[in-house]
Amino acid sequence: MAQLWGGRFTKETDKLVYAFNASVSFDRKLYRQDIRGSKAHAAMLSKQGIISVEEEKAIQEGLSSILKDIEEGRIEITDEYEDIHSFVEANLIERIGDAGKKLHTGRSRNDQVALDMRMYTRDEVVETKSLVLKLLTTLADMMDKHIDTYMPGFTHLQKAQPVTLAHHIGAYFEMFKRDWLRLSDIYERMNYCPLGAGALAGTTYPLDRDYTASELGFYGPTLNSMDSVSDRDYLIEYLSAAAMIMMHLSRFCEEIIIWNSNEYRYIEIDDAYSTGSSIMPQKKNPDIAELIRGKTGRVYGALMSLLTTMKGIPLAYNKDMQEDKELVFDAMDTVKGCLALFEGMVSTISFNKEIMAASAMNGFTNATDAADYLVLKGVPFRDAHGIIGRLVLYCIDKGCSIDELTLDELKDICPQFDEDIYEAISLKTCVEKRLTTGAPGHDAMTEEIKACRAFLKNAV
Repeated sequence: MAQLWGGRFTKETDKLVYAFNASVSFDRKLYRQDIRGSKAHAAMLSKQGIISVEEEKAIQEGLSSILKDIEEGRIEITDEYEDIHSFVEANLIERIGDAGKKLHTGRSRNDQVALDMRMYTRDEVVETKSLVLKLLTTLADMMDKHIDTYMPGFTHLQKAQPVTLAHHIGAYFEMFKRDWLRLSDIYERMNYCPLGAGALAGTTYPLDRDYTASELGFYGPTLNSMDSVSDRDYLIEYLSAAAMIMMHLSRFCEEIIIWNSNEYRYIEIDDAYSTGSSIMPQKKNPDIAELIRGKTGRVYGALMSLLTTMKGIPLAYNKDMQEDKELVFDAMDTVKGCLALFEGMVSTISFNKEIMAASAMNGFTNATDAADYLVLKGVPFRDAHGIIGRLVLYCIDKGCSIDELTLDELKDICPQFDEDIYEAISLKTCVEKRLTTGAPGHDAMTEEIKACRAFLKNAV
């Protein structure tokens, strides 16, 4: 059992205790960050005269060789080591001797793991942002393509008013735009370096924390050594942002599943993102959308788990905080995989425009416009609302839509109806006359898409 401590103890740790305490089975993912952080620490130690130039050179070469051997499969990070830190240090000492024992000068595993996890999460934030941005680009392209594709808008899963597919997709663009901005905010808050905080109280060695922070691409060092080793807010923030991304993906997937059903037939999911049934040959199932919807719970679980772990921990570091990794790693992989698959699925969907438009014509989605028509004819809105309600009830009994009624039938209910009612409640008119900012009318949507493109252009 390779471990970084032992002088205080008179006998070996029980094997079951050792296995329970060890983290190498999951923190091996941090090997690049651990080696990069160690190289920066060694450079700083040499710069400050704490180790010699020759010792630093040996350490740098040793660390580089370990990284190369891991990447090329010549050495394996096994369970014989307690954690990734002991693996790297043990291999370094084995390769370069006593110089390797000086690497940990002025450093604790507490600030070391805080650094590794922060750098790893920083990379994940950047990668997640990139995937969200790719999805946003795909959604903007779909909005351009479907600015005049009519469909019903829904409230309570009932047809409400006619909109366009571009307008509907634009709502999701706004959701994922906020997700991208949240990730950007997280990066800004978390990009400070905990290395040099020691176990909790800094160190007596003359470390240059600004130097190591700069070497590792941070804005600067963290400002309180106790907070440096006990802070996991950035992980909770990432998981919170990831949970919201998954919520938005799941909502969109739910609609795709509904739209794909035989009852709706609004869309056709590409064969590459569908599966069949082992017994029913006619089936084409939206499994990817269903799995993304299902995996949302895993990310929620990771967020709640870490919030619960952190809620009762006194300052500073406690071993509970080792629980910040497994579920976080799983959530990171889950949200990235779901984003990539969803973008591929949604970019290849075919929309049945005629069926969507016909659906918008049914369900009295033009009822509000009929009421507005009467208001323009001088009928008070509350009275107009009641008149159209009676009109809808009449149509339900007759089994037709409002625009299928004759003018005489309309006038029997309200004499203010005239020949121009049919144009006023046509699908095209109902959509196109909605020109307020954010509405589905063509001109309003053109401006919305311009704003989306401007956001994408400036997103970095």
